[in-house]
This record gives sequence, C-alpha cells and structure tokens, in this order.
Amino acid sequence: MAANVQDAIMLFGDSLTQAGWEEGGFGARLQHVYSRKLDVLNRGFSGYNTEWAIPVLEQCLANQYDQQHVPKIRLLVVWFGANDACIGPSPQHVPLPKFIENLKHIIILITPPPVNTYQRAADLNGRDPSLALDRMFETTKEYAEGVKAAAAASKVSVVDVWTAIWKAAGEREEGLSKYLWDGLHINADGYMVVYEALIETIKVKHHSLHYENLQPVFPPFVAFFLLSSLVDFLDRWTQVNQVK
Repeated sequence: MAANVQDAIMLFGDSLTQAGWEEGGFGARLQHVYSRKLDVLNRGFSGYNTEWAIPVLEQCLANQYDQQHVPKIRLLVVWFGANDACIGPSPQHVPLPKFIENLKHIIILITPPPVNTYQRAADLNGRDPSLALDRMFETTKEYAEGVKAAAAASKVSVVDVWTAIWKAAGEREEGLSKYLWDGLHINADGYMVVYEALIETIKVKHHSLHYENLQPVFPPFVAFFLLSSLVDFLDRWTQVNQVK
C-alpha cells in the first residue's frame, strides 16, 4: 500500500510519550521501521493529564483549511493515565469518570503501565524524605481499565500496555523494576514491550498501515540505476537498428 509523501503517525501523550525518542524508546523504533513510509510525530508533554491535553491536541491537529498543507495523520496514538491517576489532591489528578470522558474526545489509545510503588517510594524518598507516595498500584490499574472502557465505547483500538508489562514482570510488582526506572517511567526494556504491543495492534486492527504493508514513498536508489541502464540499452538498441 503506497502512502503519500506527507503522511504520518502522531504520538500524543505525557512524559512516557515524550521520552519515546530516547535511546531504546518506542518512538525511535517506530520511526526506524516506518522510515521512508510514514513520518512519526512525537507530541509528548511531560506532566500533562487529559484535562490539560485536549486543548493542546486541538492545536496539534490542522483545521480543515490547513489540512492540504500539513501531513495527513494516518494513526493518532494517545497515551495518558499515568498522571491522571495521581492521588488527590495532586493538581495532576483527574477523577476516573472525567478521565474516561476525556479520552473519548481523543485514537489508538494506550493504557498507562503498572506502577511499582516500592520503587516509586524509594525514588521519592531519595529526592526528598518528606514526599508522600503519589501513585497507587490499584488506582493506576483502574485507570488502565478506564482506557479500555473508553476505547470500547468509542469503538477505537487500544494497546493494553498495563497487562503486557504486568505479564512480562511475572505478575509481581517487584518484577516491574526490570521495565520501570523509577517505578513510574519506562526504561528501554519497557519501551520494547510497548513497541511490540503497539505494532501488534497495528498489524491486527490497522493491517493496511502495518509497516510491512507500506511501500516507500520514493523508490530506492537502485530503481534509478535500473531505469538509467534500461534507457541506455534502448538508446544503443535503437542506434544499432538505425545503422542496419
């Protein structure tokens, strides 16, 4: 399937998305496999929740007049919940019903990953012993379920990162330290799980946009060499036949 030169995948989310360009990040891996097929746009905003993100998304997407001048978004991948699930009265907290409603405005959805409260508490304590634990394992799990509920209600695809990382960790909270560097943010191993889960969702739910089913926008250089060789051959063949 051929793509247009300006077509793109947009990643929209919080710090988990913003860090997707770091070494081992899922955004960098996506850009590699979609090279010369689709651009990958990273619109990650560290610390943001869905309430603050909706006005930003409206600015990231072109209006009808400008759409002819900007990349066409073939997939919008939305990843929120890690901050919405903060324990109140944190300003980042968004009540679960409001969080689900916010997500309905926004397509592929990704669930927040599990939280390792042991690792998170140690990280916060190392920075400031007075800092209280700001995330809870079960609360973040509820928000992951909320993402799936919003996806089902809106009939959009969902990447269940929470379950994928939880299973990879052996369904043990302590095992999550292999995939989270501070109990909240994902490391390179975690991003590999995210990347594989996202690619599988694209393959199953958006088959025509899987990178293996897309042709490069511009032909490989060898095509120009073959074309040039063919033109030279035809020129020589024509000259020979004209002489005869």
